[in-house]
Amino acid sequence: MSRIKRMTKERIGIVGLGRMGSAMAERLAMQGFEVAGWTRSGLAPDTATALGIAASVDLAALLDVSDIVILALLDDAAVHAMLGELIAADLTGKLIVDTSTVSPETLRAHHDAMGRAGAALLDAPISGGPEMLLAGTVGLYIGGAEKDFQRFLPVAEVLSNRIHHVGKLGDGASAKLVNNMMLMGLWQIMKEAVELGGKAGLGRDKMIEILSGSPAASPAMRSRLPVILGETEAVGFPVSGVLKDMGVVLDLARGLGVATPAIEAARASFENAAALGFAEADLGTVVRLALEGKG
Repeated sequence: MSRIKRMTKERIGIVGLGRMGSAMAERLAMQGFEVAGWTRSGLAPDTATALGIAASVDLAALLDVSDIVILALLDDAAVHAMLGELIAADLTGKLIVDTSTVSPETLRAHHDAMGRAGAALLDAPISGGPEMLLAGTVGLYIGGAEKDFQRFLPVAEVLSNRIHHVGKLGDGASAKLVNNMMLMGLWQIMKEAVELGGKAGLGRDKMIEILSGSPAASPAMRSRLPVILGETEAVGFPVSGVLKDMGVVLDLARGLGVATPAIEAARASFENAAALGFAEADLGTVVRLALEGKG
């Protein structure tokens, strides 16, 4: 890429405009990037206008107006399918960046074919929800070649104030899963703590006051307090999403022979919340249910 081209903001195409993809598109457009979006189900013109982006009628049209193509998809199957479609196109000079939470092996499986199609590939899973994306404060765990990381960096800096170039392709996914494990454990331990405290006779408000002000408290915990206390039904990340991510973590752990009893316990808690009808409620609902004696 010429120096002149590098001085100009590259055009961004986003595949997948759910909660995360839409927030990413809106953030990049607000920061002056030329952004186009496409989804299999179709992107309504008024939705695109509200986000400040252009709507592409199909994948080929998106590729025509994009230098960097960002994937924001649900799971491994969706990423495999999309990369398979992309490889069939002429991708000369394109950089494909996957921000989905998937197995480290998913992108690695397509690396060689992507290169033959003329494109470079990065994995850059996101830590944080849509509101953090809009504020530019998510975490990004990026795996891939240094030159590709440097090309993506001007985009990453608009989305994130915590950018980690972890290593080779797929290492970003591994880092995201390790980070997710810590958060999964946090919610499970808080659930157990309020269950024990309640049985021991401690009041709800006093327990929350103590836990939220303790050395063990975290920004993630404090941000979920309105959900935990039943003051809002806003959804930052749903229980169903946590269960999907847990499946990726557990599959990787089993493949590598790593025991994960804490994550198994957390999965049981989130499965219980889903069974009670809270699959699409915010993940903090797991602790709220424990406070209400339903955990």
